[in-house]
Amino acid sequence: MSAKPEHYDLIKKPVITEKATMASENGAVVFNVKMEATKPQIKEAVEAVFGVKVKAVNTTITKGKAKRFRGRPGERSDRKKAYVTLVEGNTIDISSGL
Repeated sequence: MSAKPEHYDLIKKPVITEKATMASENGAVVFNVKMEATKPQIKEAVEAVFGVKVKAVNTTITKGKAKRFRGRPGERSDRKKAYVTLVEGNTIDISSGL
């Protein structure tokens, strides 16, 4: 299966945090994805772009917070994260980039 342009649009960027690093030790990789993305679409995109087998996809939606920047009120945008669990023996090196 070859990667289509819409696969690259679906996956925004990998999440590199302490929690995501701990998840990677259990064979999971975390990505920021489009809000409209469904679990089957995310699975298909990750398999096509990275050439790995996906076991499961879990998603979370984080609502944007009201924050202040230089005294002015602002709003962070909502985010959708996908926790992609890979089949045994498959890995994605997110530090190297595409």
